[in-house]
Amino acid sequence: MENIRVILWGLGAMGSGIGKYLMEKEGIEIVGAIELKDGIDLGEVLGTGKTGIICKSNAHEVLEIPADIVIIATSSFTREVFPHIEKSVKRGLNVICIAEEMAYPWAQEPELAEKMDRMARENSVTVLGTGINPGFVLDLLIITLTGACARVDKIKAARVNDLSPFGPTVMKGQGVGTSPEEFKKGVEEGSIVGHVGFPESIHMIADALGWELDEIEETREPIITNVYRETPHVKVEPGMVAGCKHIAFGKKAGKTLIALEHPQQIHPHMEGQETGDYVWIEGEPNINVANKPEVPGGIGTMAVTINMIPKVIEAKSGLLSMKDLPVPAAVMGDFRNLIKKQEG
Repeated sequence: MENIRVILWGLGAMGSGIGKYLMEKEGIEIVGAIELKDGIDLGEVLGTGKTGIICKSNAHEVLEIPADIVIIATSSFTREVFPHIEKSVKRGLNVICIAEEMAYPWAQEPELAEKMDRMARENSVTVLGTGINPGFVLDLLIITLTGACARVDKIKAARVNDLSPFGPTVMKGQGVGTSPEEFKKGVEEGSIVGHVGFPESIHMIADALGWELDEIEETREPIITNVYRETPHVKVEPGMVAGCKHIAFGKKAGKTLIALEHPQQIHPHMEGQETGDYVWIEGEPNINVANKPEVPGGIGTMAVTINMIPKVIEAKSGLLSMKDLPVPAAVMGDFRNLIKKQEG
């Protein structure tokens, strides 16, 4: 069997990181790259040395290259990545997209989800949205844990992480460096969004358990620092905002069935805050799981994306979510051997 052939669409922090890890794997190869930096060798972007693969801004030209799957890492929102997915699917290519909203597009873009599903079926390919969160920690992991429950009454989970490694775009979206008044105004105007993906995670969990929710309520509160904090991109004085505590509630008849928390701030250790991923399931039996520190978001997203490639290639056609596919596992051997085992 030939190598699994991959096209990368988007070579920012996530896309280039995925590319670097793919270069280390057996039985899989990058055959094309769509990137605004037209005409440069992919190795210059990845920092791996010459590869002979030239990045091109013309998506149509790159999508003509024989390939098995396209990995799209360009945006967080379904509407913005839909044109990329459409082009790829119509070329007969499977797709994995790391846009947060694509983890479960039925939650906020049901019409586009239906359209993508129909297109994928018509072209006999599979489309999957994934990542570390949404896509794994605050949805798939929770769903998997409920498999050991005879009854589930309520779910609460939290992902507490450090924003310090991120750049200015993330800082702005979390309100880091603003005053409490500016934070409130930013939330009202939509410039401070907090975490993208809560509706997707909550709907994925609810649908897996057969719960029909009436509403999803979200709150965003500033995390005010008492000490000076600084990263290469922002300086935060005491009394200013160091992060955003974003909480979402999935409700039925006024009762909260699912509560997800994602407080994010720079240098949380400076005020004694440990990072981690936590799940509490009330039911029969109760299940409590804690992982400290948190699974790193960047590496986690890259790994989940890569490890899902053979499962997507072997999956039924259509738009799928992580709950629809076999549980991911780290691919440590030759990707081609894994495909052969699944075919047999």
